[in-house]
Amino acid sequence: MTPQKRNTAIYIGKITTAILLCYVLSHAVSRIDYIWALISAILVMSPEGKDAVELSVIRIKGNIVGVLVGVLFLLVALENPVNIIAGGAVALFVCHRLKLMPGARATLVALVITLMQTDPTDHWGSAATRVAAVVAGCAIALVATELFHNVLKLRYTEPTN
Repeated sequence: MTPQKRNTAIYIGKITTAILLCYVLSHAVSRIDYIWALISAILVMSPEGKDAVELSVIRIKGNIVGVLVGVLFLLVALENPVNIIAGGAVALFVCHRLKLMPGARATLVALVITLMQTDPTDHWGSAATRVAAVVAGCAIALVATELFHNVLKLRYTEPTN
């Protein structure tokens, strides 16, 4: 098997594991929204081979920053898109200060997920559901990454040219 095929197979395995774990968890815990957990899990997993676990951890930390800033901006109650712009600026500043810029994209996605209003009658309930989903998705991504790289000891192979 070529290195590219092996690397792709490992990534497919991680993604498949994350999809199944998100599905099972969303049925077991009503506060976990399957779609948002899945988006968070896929976003934080690394398709590239170098530093897969470390990059996943950075992206998870970025997600946590995005969720926390998102909740802060829910409290401030600014209107869309002002809350996303201001929240994004604050979240990116925090990422910069914490040296989490490789996770900045995940931070912004978590912020947007947290700030999206899906249920106007239950503002805080839907926010709690989104936060739970982001955290669950991140945890699932870390479990899948750890399983493949540290338990099963599957390593990406550097492609030869």
